[in-house]
Amino acid sequence: MVQRTDSGAATSTTGRAASRWAWEREGRWRRGRIPAGLAALTALLLVFHRAVPNTPGHLGSLLEAFLPWLGPALVPLLTAAVLRRSLLALLSLLLPVAAWTYSFGGLLLPGEDAGARDLVVVQHNVSDVNTEPVRTARVLAAGGPDLIALEELLPAALPSYEKELAAAYPFHEVRGTVGLWSKHPLSGTRTVDIRPEGIEEGWSRGLRTVVSTPYGEVAAYVAHLPSMRIGAGGLGSSPRDGSARLLGRAVAAERTGTVIVLGDLNGTVDDRGLSPLTSQLDVSDRGFALSFPASFPLARIDQVMARSATVGRVRTLPATGSDHLPVTARVTLDRGHAARQRRTVVSTVTTSPATSFSGMRTAFLRGSR
Repeated sequence: MVQRTDSGAATSTTGRAASRWAWEREGRWRRGRIPAGLAALTALLLVFHRAVPNTPGHLGSLLEAFLPWLGPALVPLLTAAVLRRSLLALLSLLLPVAAWTYSFGGLLLPGEDAGARDLVVVQHNVSDVNTEPVRTARVLAAGGPDLIALEELLPAALPSYEKELAAAYPFHEVRGTVGLWSKHPLSGTRTVDIRPEGIEEGWSRGLRTVVSTPYGEVAAYVAHLPSMRIGAGGLGSSPRDGSARLLGRAVAAERTGTVIVLGDLNGTVDDRGLSPLTSQLDVSDRGFALSFPASFPLARIDQVMARSATVGRVRTLPATGSDHLPVTARVTLDRGHAARQRRTVVSTVTTSPATSFSGMRTAFLRGSR
């Protein structure tokens, strides 16, 4: 009797343990549904952010301005999954991790080695309240770049930049509040009208010039698009978007084959508001180079883009007296593309003089995509 009782108790204990284990195993799949749902939503936003409507309040652009930060946002979800001991939530996190890695993982990789046809460029919004223009100029010129693009140049500070950069950069052009300093000769400089509707006359933030490099002519654009404001109505980016469309049209009509665009564009390369530019220009796939605000950088709104050239790794330079950090990149010119363009232009001109201009423009536009 005692043995049967002990055996029965043991059997009962084993049954309860097995039942508890099965309940625990099933519970791990049932718990953590909210973190799992949020992880799935994050993955969808990373992959299909263009599906988020831009009205009201330019919500799509607001999301895209800070899209890379969805990666660090996964840390609270991971913490919740661990605390809840939820296998469902843990496995769901693989979706946004894969989506973020696909979208931004390449930015963490090292850049390629310097090439023979590289131009080193620096882009910086020097700030209209910068009290250290001389030190700022020295920081920008320290690495010996070929081109230095500046925005928010005020008449009072301009002589300081001109004097400090004159020795190493004998060529420079300024239009309105933007300027370009170059080691190579400049020609054909003109103002580019990127003033959107609703902004007063006298607003001048765009220039175009041709840089005569050792590798051929390069059309360089320097631009400062209007700022965005976040308020009760959402993201106020309409003036910025309108200015980006005007700049995009100017670049599309540019007849010089190789183009470099430098500027404070007040938007990230993921922001749909800059699609008139990003749809036709190469952007870097190496380096985050968060440039604004300088005290705690959250986004790179200072950009280097190019046509018929490849933008290498973008990185930031030491802080200056500005609320932006300077960014620098190597731009590798495309020898093969330039040669193809020359052949296309010659063929078009000799074949049909009456349609030579439209043919050349079509050739250049096709080459930019």
